[in-house]
Amino acid sequence: MDTVLKIGTRGSPLALAQAKITRELLIASGLVAEDGIETVIIKTGGDRIQDRSLADIGGKGLFTKEIEEALSDGRIDLAVHSLKDLPAWMPDGLGLGAVLKRADPRDALLSSVANSVDSLPPGARIGTSSPRRRALLLNRRPDLTIVDFRGNVGTRLDKLAKGEVDGTLLAVAGIARLGLHVAHYPIDPAEMLPAACQGAIGLEIRLNDARAQMLCHTIGDEVSAIAIAAERAFLAALDGSCRTPIAALATVDGDQVALEALVARPDGTAVIRISERAGIADAARLGDAAGHRVKTDMPLDFFVAAEVGAGAAGR
Repeated sequence: MDTVLKIGTRGSPLALAQAKITRELLIASGLVAEDGIETVIIKTGGDRIQDRSLADIGGKGLFTKEIEEALSDGRIDLAVHSLKDLPAWMPDGLGLGAVLKRADPRDALLSSVANSVDSLPPGARIGTSSPRRRALLLNRRPDLTIVDFRGNVGTRLDKLAKGEVDGTLLAVAGIARLGLHVAHYPIDPAEMLPAACQGAIGLEIRLNDARAQMLCHTIGDEVSAIAIAAERAFLAALDGSCRTPIAALATVDGDQVALEALVARPDGTAVIRISERAGIADAARLGDAAGHRVKTDMPLDFFVAAEVGAGAAGR
């Protein structure tokens, strides 16, 4: 193929690491030459505005809007996303071309005073901007003090090192992809269910671009795509926004997919959790049905509380 393939990404260290993974897979496929790929860095609204919560400035779509605009108008051919940042609904003409093999989806605690959530000292200050992490931490440890924490991984680690908080949470996958050598303690999903699609890299394309479709088919991971289909369908059924504490994790075992998912009050005082299983061909229907079941069973005051919570969904 002679035409240079342009892949679009945010400019954060983690986003660039994920773009590099994508680039290496494309080159390894033998379908794109090393000098046939150009990485295009696109600054998003979420990158520019760091002093307010995402809920206050428009939601997690601020990490994808400008990239999707570049994809729609042909300035790039393929967009690389952390899938947990990609809204459940994509603009007309765009779609998810592939899911790369998923990394460890768990959250991890980083702290100099404890190696688990349960061993944190009473009243410990934990930095996070995620309503999911906030709600699940407070559900398990209502004595904790949650401090709003925005910024990329490096910024959050600097704040932790300066003693602004006693601990923070990061995705295990992000720590690995950045090659960070920091003490961290993965948290069992039974204790803290991850954000929907955490640990997964998604490749967004124009649906009428046959070349991009072919490349995505070559490097995508089918098992990861099945799990992600269930999780994104659950999110979509709940109209998941940057304000709602939502978590979901699907696992594939042979011809079956199992989904664990939940919605929580922002203050952690209540959690609705659901476990479902279906055949892999029904992964999306499984997630959709689970989401509608939770939404139907959710008391009105619970739903309103979730909608007015602060922060960024699942981040």
